[in-house]
Amino acid sequence: MAKEKSNPPVAKLQDGCLNVAIWQRITDKGVFHSITHERRYFDKKKDEWFGTTNLGEDDILPMIELYTQAYREIKRLRGLNMKKPTFTDAA
Repeated sequence: MAKEKSNPPVAKLQDGCLNVAIWQRITDKGVFHSITHERRYFDKKKDEWFGTTNLGEDDILPMIELYTQAYREIKRLRGLNMKKPTFTDAA
């Protein structure tokens, strides 16, 4: 069975090893956005990079800042997807 191709995130934000991705889903009911987050870390024993959604205490404030940036970006994206009013709409 062929694997369904997924769309890439519409935006990615990063602060050091912390990442936030913004996803967009277009339906017949409108455009919806969601986010995922990840903290990257290096496992010296395996000599490999991994990702986790767990955050350490030092990650909390930087992640809050990334969430704030994601919120602003979603607001911007929603503005691009909304119909802009015109003078003829007001009549």
